[in-house]
This record gives sequence, C-alpha cells and structure tokens, in this order.
Amino acid sequence: MMAPVSDASPYDALLLLSFGGPEGPDDVMPFLENVTRGRGIPRERLEAVAEHYLHFGGKSPINDQNKELLAQLRTELDARGLTELPLLWGNRNWEPYVTDVLRQAHEDGARRVLTVFTSAYSSYSSCRQYREDLGKSLQALADEGRRLDVDKVRHYFNHPAFTDVNAAAVADALGELPGAAREGARVVFVTHSVPDAMNDVSGPPAAGGGAYVRQHLDVAGEVARRASERVGRTLEWDLAYCSRSGPPTQPWLEPDVNDHLRELHANGTPGVVVAPIGFVSDHMEVKFDLDTEAAETAAEIGLPFARAATVGAHERFVAGLVDLVEERAAQARGDEPARPSTGALGPSHTVCPVDCCRNLRAALPAATGEDYRAPAVAGA
Repeated sequence: MMAPVSDASPYDALLLLSFGGPEGPDDVMPFLENVTRGRGIPRERLEAVAEHYLHFGGKSPINDQNKELLAQLRTELDARGLTELPLLWGNRNWEPYVTDVLRQAHEDGARRVLTVFTSAYSSYSSCRQYREDLGKSLQALADEGRRLDVDKVRHYFNHPAFTDVNAAAVADALGELPGAAREGARVVFVTHSVPDAMNDVSGPPAAGGGAYVRQHLDVAGEVARRASERVGRTLEWDLAYCSRSGPPTQPWLEPDVNDHLRELHANGTPGVVVAPIGFVSDHMEVKFDLDTEAAETAAEIGLPFARAATVGAHERFVAGLVDLVEERAAQARGDEPARPSTGALGPSHTVCPVDCCRNLRAALPAATGEDYRAPAVAGA
C-alpha cells in the first residue's frame, strides 16, 4: 500500500526558531547584551557568564546543533514528500536573526509560516518571549509593507517522541555507571531555573499558573516510568535546576543541581544519572552547568555520575517534530488530527490563550496568541 502523501498546506515555509549563540570570543559580550537587554543585569554578572563561553573557546555549541537538527529535519521532510517546503532557521539573540530570515522568506514568496521553537515547555522565557520576538519581527516587516502570518506547533514536552528518546537516554546513561553504583542509582532530572514569579504565571491563567514546574514533573515521571521498564526496576527520581542568574534577593526555583547532588551523597545514594530533560540539545547550560560544574561536584564528593543525552537530532525526535508540523497544518485546514501525548496533562493548546505565560515587566504583542492582532501593513 502506498504511504499517504504528507501535506503542510496552508503553510509555505517552516521556521526553526532558536535562542542563538556566539560564534567566537568577540561575539560573547554583544550576545549576552542582546539576551539581557532591558533587564538591568549587572556588568559583572555578564562577565561571569561570559567565562562559561570562553571556557569553550567563545563559541556556543547551539549553532552547530541547530544545523544538525535542520539537516535531519530536511531529510525527514523530504522522505515524506515535503521536498518543496522551504526550511528556515532564525534566532532571537544572534545571527541569523529571525527578522532577517522572515524578510527573506517574504521576498521568496512565503506568506504563511509555521514555527517550531527549540524549547519544549511553557514559561515566559521558553515560549512567550519567543512569541514577543516574532511579534516585533512581524511589526518591522509590516512597517516595510510586508504582510506575513506566523503560527507555531504546540508544546512538545509530552509528545511521545520527546519522552521516548529521553527515556532511552536515561536507561543508556544508567548503564555507564559502575556496577556497584548502578543498582541503587537515582535519576536527577534537570532544567533551567526561572524566577518563582515567572513560574507562577506560566501557562494559561485559567489553569492557575505553575505550568513550567507542573509540566517538568509530569515529563520526569513519564520518562522515569519508561526508563524503568527498559532497565527492569523502578527508578527513583528528583527534579533539580541549573543556571540561576537573578539577584540573591529574588526567589528562583530550587534545588540547585549541585546542592542536590551533595544532599543525595550525604543520604547514601550510590550513584546518579543527571538527565537534562529541560533542554533539547547540549547547549551551554548543559555543557558548562552539567558536564563541567555538576560533574566536578560529583567528582569532588565521590558520587558516581553519568549524564543522559539530550534529544538533539535523534531520528525519533525529528520524526515527532514533523508529526507536529503535519498535525498543525491539518488543524489550520480545519481538520481534527490525532494529538498524541504522554503523561497526565494531555496535549497542549494550539494557539496560546490570552495572558498565557504573562510578561511581568511589560505588555508586548505576542504572535501566535488568541489576543494577537496582526500589525497594519504600511502602504496597504
């Protein structure tokens, strides 16, 4: 039987939208200034973070990882017959900037673009800020006389592809521990810390906030369950955080992964698998905060340590992303496609509700939301 032909209509381009990162030492401070503009972050804090990048030669690993993901997405799209769908890459904070990419897409004839964020969860920094940057880009293009419509796929934190690949990675990492540590080893799931106040307003207001933590806990439980099936025993787990960057007076999500590793060791845990489920690829927070700092903490206290892989450009994850592209396209055509999910929370919303993941500093237009209104096009 012939496989059904994939259909991405009404979209005429697919955009991978990411965070961005420096390509060399001279880029590091300008990049960090882009990231933190308007937030009042002290210069000394930026210099401290800059050292993380300079530790790796001043180049963020995220750019090469996005290029690999793009290549795998292209392969999967072509395999499904979507050879004519342009695949674009834009960043929020570094080249290629999303405004420039969307301008070129418009010049090439695109009028409706579907976006995949390299962030799987709900919060201001992992969703709405991307939407606000899209809103700024669309305003800039409208001021130039260009009309472009942009949608996004739903949050994929609990898509089966994401949880399956993470579960396999946890099981594989467990096998890397010494035998004596393996049997009683604990899984420490890790994500980027955010201010408590940001978590409190994450997700749709009708759900009462707290979506960022709630989603991570749901995914961690599901990944642990699936990994347990793979290794033949029930894995105990915790959720910890990394990359806190706010002032000491501002509450951020805890525990810090390093503090938690020390506590586990003090309580007799024989080994740990650190699983960065909050991250899609091995960018700086993974390479420095986990592979460097957390690994050094574990070595210092004598705690056997293994780090699970991120989903990266794994073929199962990439196939899941293209499934989400097809799902969103079907919805845009008025169909009701299957929307698979794992865990207890069910599939996420397609269009972000009003005030979803609210910006606590300012009210800015955020594309792909129920309350977004496309800007007037100059000269129209």
